[in-house]
Amino acid sequence: VQLQASGGGLVQAGASLRLSCAASGRTFTYYMGWFRQAPGKEREFVAAIGWNGGSTYYGDSVKGRFTISRDNAKKGVYLQMNSLKPEDTAVYYCAAGVIQYGMAMKMNAYDYWGQGTEVTVSS
Repeated sequence: VQLQASGGGLVQAGASLRLSCAASGRTFTYYMGWFRQAPGKEREFVAAIGWNGGSTYYGDSVKGRFTISRDNAKKGVYLQMNSLKPEDTAVYYCAAGVIQYGMAMKMNAYDYWGQGTEVTVSS
């Protein structure tokens, strides 16, 4: 499985961005997640989605602003980010894996990682 994240950029606070993650291989049964890492900080959970899109999870800091979705036919997972804040500035990584119940927010539960796409939000 290979993951390729894209869609990052430089935006002003309050703007929106849509990140995409293109997957190769058999990912349609996998959980897909987004994590981010800001400069000087540890990587943190952003959002995750179950294999059929029926289950979604969000980090507290992005609830109500970000929406994760997936299209298994296109082997893609997306992160719609609205009302962006400067504290959302980070490199965003997509991840995939066979996730045990209750582990979707745990970084070490994921088996595959993309290379990251950088998001910068100016104030």
